[in-house]
Amino acid sequence: MDHETSPRILVVRPDRIGDVVLSLPVLDALRHRWPKAYLAMLARPYTRDVLERNPCLDAVFDDDPESLHRGPAGFFRQVRRLRAQAFDTALVLMPTMRHVWMISLAGIPRRISVGRKVYHALTRTRSLSRHRYIPLRHESDFCLDLARVIDAREPGNGPLIDLKEEERQGARAVLAKTQGQPVIGIHPGNGRNAPNWTVERYAQLARTLQDRHSAKIVVTGSAEEGHLAEAIVSRLDGPARSLAGRLTLGKLIAVIGELDLLVSSSTGPMHLAGALGVPTVSVFCPLPARSPERWRPLGGRDRNLLPPEGQCPTCDRGPFCDLSGITVDMVGEAVGEQLVRE
Repeated sequence: MDHETSPRILVVRPDRIGDVVLSLPVLDALRHRWPKAYLAMLARPYTRDVLERNPCLDAVFDDDPESLHRGPAGFFRQVRRLRAQAFDTALVLMPTMRHVWMISLAGIPRRISVGRKVYHALTRTRSLSRHRYIPLRHESDFCLDLARVIDAREPGNGPLIDLKEEERQGARAVLAKTQGQPVIGIHPGNGRNAPNWTVERYAQLARTLQDRHSAKIVVTGSAEEGHLAEAIVSRLDGPARSLAGRLTLGKLIAVIGELDLLVSSSTGPMHLAGALGVPTVSVFCPLPARSPERWRPLGGRDRNLLPPEGQCPTCDRGPFCDLSGITVDMVGEAVGEQLVRE
């Protein structure tokens, strides 16, 4: 195989759903640069449903260090598996010692990672510095730095997540969409990975959206977040449904793809919505490490709200605040503007 025109490239991102979504532009840039390339991604098993819907990928490899690939035996099984694929390039978008050693022992000759770690030097892996995120850029652009190093400089602007028509039909059946009634998703949880509204605020917003727009409210979340969804739905008089804990990730992706708009904090479903071209309204913390400047959803159809008073005293050290400076009226107005725009 001619590696100049048909390289075999492994992209490594063993991370959460939102982080994986923000890595997808790298795949788009690689496919645009090398249409005949073999592109694969190594990621956590729970993000497979996202990656299988990316049209650029040829293969997805799971890495499950807590179970299937646990311990030295599991690690070296992964090494042998990657070696058999004869990759010539690996891009490690989230550096871990495990994965840098894995691709090194797999014999992948060109290896590029992020950060300045001892294991980069020991494995002779090239690494890029993010210079303490100064100047601050979007996470997807930081990821694209690795693609630029190997001359994949231009994105192809193709779809990042591609849903089949039967998936969309199934989602429409779940949502029971009717003509003229907007279906607005609310995702009240975020795994406590970022500052977030209280469930009472989300419930107030849901009532406001039903009063102003006669909206059907669909609340999503994990099984562990079911109590949040029920707390919102139980306070509504208009059409509303909780889907928390009732959907696989693949079905959640399809449902989000059929929403008219999604309201949330900075979380994985927000990023799924952005990649699917669904409008979003999101509440954010102004701290640079958590701000929309770095973590806003892709797609350009987002409205991101910050507390008018700026950072609160707990921003740097925690605990996370409840973003109380962002009012229900602020979010309600942003939702109305997004719906009119669509």
